Amino acid sequence: MPHLFSYGTLQKEQVQIETFGRILKGEKDILTAYKLEMLEIKDPEVLRKSNQNYHPILVFSGNIEDEVEGVLFEVTDKEILQADEYEVDDYKRIEIVFKSGKKGFIYVGK
Repeated sequence: MPHLFSYGTLQKEQVQIETFGRILKGEKDILTAYKLEMLEIKDPEVLRKSNQNYHPILVFSGNIEDEVEGVLFEVTDKEILQADEYEVDDYKRIEIVFKSGKKGFIYVGK
């Protein structure tokens, strides 16, 4: 089963229900060598679901002391595609290894 790392609005139960039709299960994990910046969201559907004008976005720093805490959710292949639809075009999905040693997908800035 694939893993999807959330460091922002995908941790909200309402966003999960509207995006995936269920509450996701996951465990806390840490992503190293990345930092968070904020991105203004203009997509009306994403704004409606998240109720936030600004969403965090991961930016690679290369500094192993930089850490981003989040939740590594277990998702299906179909749910990965649903997450792709939720994220605006400023994000791209890549696979990476987390501090726990688990592999999963993250959304980073393009």
